[in-house]
Amino acid sequence: MATTAPAIDREALRRKYAEERDKRLRADGSAQYVRLEREFSELAADPYTPRTERDPVTDHVTFAFIGGGFAGLVVGARLKEAGITDYRIVEKGGDFGGTWYWNRYPGAQCDTASMIYMPLLEETGHMPSEKYAHAPEIRDHCSRIGRQFGLYENVLFHTAVTDLEWDEGRKAWIVRTDRGDTFTAKYVGMATGPLHVAKLPGLPGIDEFEGKSFHTSRWDYGYTGGTPEGAPLDRLADKRVAIIGTGATAVQCVPHVAKTAKQLLVFQRTPSSVDVRNNIPIDPDWFAGVAEPGWQKKWQENFVANLGIGFPAEDLVDDGWTDLGKRIRAQVIDMPPEERTPDNVMAAFEDADNQKMSEIRARAEAIVGGDTGEKLKAWYRQLCKRPCFHDEYLQAFTRPNTVLVDTDGQGVERITRKGVVANGREYEVDCIVYASGFEVTNDFVSRSGYDVTGRQGTKLSDCWKDGMRSFHGLHIHGFPNLFFVQQNQAAGFIANYPHNLVDHADTVACVVRHAEIEGFAEVEPTAAAQQEWVDFLLSGPGARIGSTECTPGYYNNEGQGYGDQAVFTTGHPAGAQGFFTHIDAWRKAGEFAGLEFR
Repeated sequence: MATTAPAIDREALRRKYAEERDKRLRADGSAQYVRLEREFSELAADPYTPRTERDPVTDHVTFAFIGGGFAGLVVGARLKEAGITDYRIVEKGGDFGGTWYWNRYPGAQCDTASMIYMPLLEETGHMPSEKYAHAPEIRDHCSRIGRQFGLYENVLFHTAVTDLEWDEGRKAWIVRTDRGDTFTAKYVGMATGPLHVAKLPGLPGIDEFEGKSFHTSRWDYGYTGGTPEGAPLDRLADKRVAIIGTGATAVQCVPHVAKTAKQLLVFQRTPSSVDVRNNIPIDPDWFAGVAEPGWQKKWQENFVANLGIGFPAEDLVDDGWTDLGKRIRAQVIDMPPEERTPDNVMAAFEDADNQKMSEIRARAEAIVGGDTGEKLKAWYRQLCKRPCFHDEYLQAFTRPNTVLVDTDGQGVERITRKGVVANGREYEVDCIVYASGFEVTNDFVSRSGYDVTGRQGTKLSDCWKDGMRSFHGLHIHGFPNLFFVQQNQAAGFIANYPHNLVDHADTVACVVRHAEIEGFAEVEPTAAAQQEWVDFLLSGPGARIGSTECTPGYYNNEGQGYGDQAVFTTGHPAGAQGFFTHIDAWRKAGEFAGLEFR
């Protein structure tokens, strides 16, 4: 971390950021995208695992979980440890992994350190091979969790839930699926995840292209050659390839296509901020010295502390995420105590961010240079978009076969039979790769594909029409025995999403264990406790992401914000560390304050 930095004109930089944001604002907002299955239904299918026909399931289980990603796996592991043997996961993919099942594009890897990102490392005894593990290893780890905890024994793969209804008479949830299943479960958990519905840009002519096209989450290795494990894309040597998008996915796959394609055209609306990653193998001897009992929880908590405004004694992860936190703390420490007001702390945050982003822009200039280097500079605050870290992305643009087609914030205009039109020019290509991401800003029902009917026929969509309401982000009044495993109204910790899931899994297991031991049929938050929790959340400063002052993206609903509902998707007023401390004490107290058991 630099100890000195040149003075930055805060107001001038704000004006530059606003100018770049305004170029990218569109009246259609998130409606500019369409779902993958709506435009290319054949590409939405599972190319990785054949679907196996089976008879409809009509039995009863103690706990059913919707979603086979990290959330379903860690909740299942904790419940198995708590003695719940008949646990079922319903998953639309052909195996466990969630977003890691679908995303097999070349170069895919986590951008948060493996030691804290991959859940249940201590429980499974797995040592990550790298500081930032690649997708095949993460996918294998999901299977490892499934095998170790017996989660394959009762799973329904290639199955999507279509309806979830509470049966008051049976005190159970009725689960219906697209495979004709109608089974019941005493408890249900939901975690459809923020990155599971693939989207495409709604471009004119997108279905007219006569070459090859696919979304990164359905990568076609039959066309490109290579493998998810890293074999070269050897069938692209005579191909002109277009990649549309320059977000986190493109940052990872561009270098691999650039190495093998005859020509690579990268179409950019908004550049990502790309900082140093410094990925290295993990040394087994070092790991053996670190992996003492409780090590992963210690590392996760240390990461949270280093992203807050406290003063932890050490930084175990020591990466680009924690660097910003350390910069902010350094500025706060330099303030006299009487000047550490909320406004001054936020000003310190802005100054630290400005320094960091100036360094990231200088990196693009130093590595790439020229006009392309200028166009790769990100003009926004670091947390306006998902920060990226990579050691080969910028370098790819120094290759003679790789061309950045910058659209000055306007994006691609249309697709033709032969290629892509941008800046009024048609670029003829053989293949178009859509690195356009996933739906994040839509409502729960739209993203999950089903509504939830609770007590007395109440629909979850109706309860949340004016914004999310929950207790601890996990329980919902009027929906007994239901657990909503995600980050909102809880820790809200986006830098390491799995930490939210592991913590909620601990709470689910704690609550279910108590209900089962005591013989209760239902558990539900009281209306008063839920309202008190929501009121408490709203007393805080709100989330730092999602601001309409940021350049458009999924963090801020493409620059349009989220209206009055946005305030309800916040986290604990004291940040992630505040929530994790609160809920740990709540669990240990064993009184389950706010919940009613019947």
